[in-house]
Amino acid sequence: MIKRTLDARRLRRAHAHGLAPAPTAPLPPVLAAAPDDRSVDLRRRREQLTAQVAELQWDLGGLVYEMAVRNRIRTDVLVRRAAALQEAESELGEVERILRMEETGAAGSCLVCRAPHSGGAVFCWQCGAGLLEQVSSDAIAAS
Repeated sequence: MIKRTLDARRLRRAHAHGLAPAPTAPLPPVLAAAPDDRSVDLRRRREQLTAQVAELQWDLGGLVYEMAVRNRIRTDVLVRRAAALQEAESELGEVERILRMEETGAAGSCLVCRAPHSGGAVFCWQCGAGLLEQVSSDAIAAS
């Protein structure tokens, strides 16, 4: 147990100094299945991404601290780590958006009053605004 902890510390220090590549544990893709199974898979994926984002934030903070203590800030390493964090956060946001949409049954919100609407709705139930984008015939002919 102690040896494994020491190895993990050495590996983190090597990552902090840019001597070893960043550990990237591949996460399983979301499986396409029945709606109930899909929701379960999305919830599981959300948990995985939440843990991954927390770990990436922790590692990035530790990396900045270690670099600052040694007065050797390497922005290229920090930018790579921040990009990985940003990618994980954006995927987490998308998964949360999909889950929220499934839970509420809403397909979107009205641009005028922000009321939720279901899929296939043409007009907002609250303010009556059109939900479909108006496209001129010239724009259709041009495309």
